[in-house]
Amino acid sequence: MTAPARTKTSVPPQSSGSPTIWIDGEWCERGSATVSVYDHGFLYGDGVFEGIRVYGGRIFRLEEHLDRLYDSAKAVWLNIPMDKEELAGVTREAVSRSGIAEAYIRHIVTRGVGDLGLDPRKCPKPSVIIIVDTIKLWPEQMYETGLNVITAGTPIPQRESLSPRVKSLNYLAHILAKVEGINAGADEVLMLDSAGSVAEGSGQNVFVVKKGRIRTPPAHAGILKGVTRDAVIELAADAGYPVEQTILNRYDLYTADEAFFTGTASEIVGIRQLDGRVIGTGKPGPVTRDLRSRFHALVRS
Repeated sequence: MTAPARTKTSVPPQSSGSPTIWIDGEWCERGSATVSVYDHGFLYGDGVFEGIRVYGGRIFRLEEHLDRLYDSAKAVWLNIPMDKEELAGVTREAVSRSGIAEAYIRHIVTRGVGDLGLDPRKCPKPSVIIIVDTIKLWPEQMYETGLNVITAGTPIPQRESLSPRVKSLNYLAHILAKVEGINAGADEVLMLDSAGSVAEGSGQNVFVVKKGRIRTPPAHAGILKGVTRDAVIELAADAGYPVEQTILNRYDLYTADEAFFTGTASEIVGIRQLDGRVIGTGKPGPVTRDLRSRFHALVRS
């Protein structure tokens, strides 16, 4: 069956509030956007991605996200067939075409179309995809009450196999951890490393607050070094909160005054309880609320 034709770059911008997709130089609508079943991103998860937020029509930290995208690609021997400036320009155009003021951008770079073998040399050209749409992980009420979290039995992948700094298309371990949380009726999960130290959420970085001091696992612990995480560390330092990047275990969360997750999609969201233990007062604390307020001011500035 012939795939639906894609809309070419010469078409006028889409109507307000429509998901917009760009695939290898062509503009598509959601119903017509297709990739080959022989693309190694589909066959093997061979590729990298980024998620970026748009606030009031302005892209938040585009440069930092694209830096991480290109670093991830380089780490897995994947050459993005356009430079950062060109990709940034197409990204801005995609946001403008979408008409979505509060948007979520997904960049995807796959190894490209090849054969049914693993050899990446059989994929002559990587594929680049940009999706502009919306995202919402939890209702707004969750940000007021905090999340009910459990520790997942599925650990994060071994960092000796693939660096966690690579934001790859294979998120199966995190999905399986998320499934554990769903089956337990929890809002989110906390993932540990193979040694039992605290790592991250299913798609978020984690912070704890104790006596005004903020702590979070360091990048070398095997976590994804989040762009929102870095922004929160900067905001905390500017606000005068001591910040320490150090190894944590679940005891540190159980006995914390506050705990919260950060992420592009999550922003900043408090944790009200972990494994049945109430964290602090059982709702987002003053430091969490203060940092969330500062973050919202930052992204709107």
